[in-house]
Amino acid sequence: MILRRSCVLAVLTGLLSTLVVYCQEKPARLTFEVASVKASPAGGRGGGIRAQPGGQRYTAQGAPVKLMISLMYKIPMRQITGGPGWIDTDGYDIEAKADRSYTLDDLHVMFQNLLADRFKLQFHKEAKEGAVYALTVDKSGSKMKVNDSPQDFNFPISGGKDGITIGSRVNMEYFCWWLGQVLQREERPVIDNTGLKGNYDFTLAFLPDFPPDFPKENLPPAFLNRPTIFDAVREQLGLRLQAQKGPVEFFVIDHVEKPAEN
Repeated sequence: MILRRSCVLAVLTGLLSTLVVYCQEKPARLTFEVASVKASPAGGRGGGIRAQPGGQRYTAQGAPVKLMISLMYKIPMRQITGGPGWIDTDGYDIEAKADRSYTLDDLHVMFQNLLADRFKLQFHKEAKEGAVYALTVDKSGSKMKVNDSPQDFNFPISGGKDGITIGSRVNMEYFCWWLGQVLQREERPVIDNTGLKGNYDFTLAFLPDFPPDFPKENLPPAFLNRPTIFDAVREQLGLRLQAQKGPVEFFVIDHVEKPAEN
């Protein structure tokens, strides 16, 4: 009997020790220290949302909830379904501050948790077979420059002089999301099959896919001679976009509420 009790005690002690270690190792939920959320004034311009230099603050001005979801989860807005109409139209001003400097990925997790806490956002994901573009490395090899510099909290992709696109510290997840925005009319998400795990610098000059009624005669001749995005990605970056069938992920909103302002 004594031996049996000793064995039971040893087992319970071992389980308790394991639980303590698990609790110690489980990371804390990432949230902003303070966050102000207010409805934007009617008729105001907006739609801007970005992390501020220093890695401690995130701001939004006149940003609809659907745009926030698209940016924070890197999913095209057309693949966000469900929810009331106001998530497309009502803008919000947000000032959020963390307790110290964090990486951009951590700040995005904090913003995701802000959407859950303040907007009561609940969702699930569904994958359906559909038309996609697969991004792969061309047989010539990647022509992008690896950038191992510290996080600078600037937009990874921005417009430069003469309409040239400039990429700085761009990872492939962000690049695929950006390509999906460029190819919005194609309604094909871009899937990363490159195997590239770093951050990269590049310049990219291409002719956008203008609407049929766009007055191209007003554009400089040199601009009109630029390649399509498909040829530019291959020739200038050493990557390839290929149309194929694949999994298309949908972000289905189950519940969302207008937040209480503060």
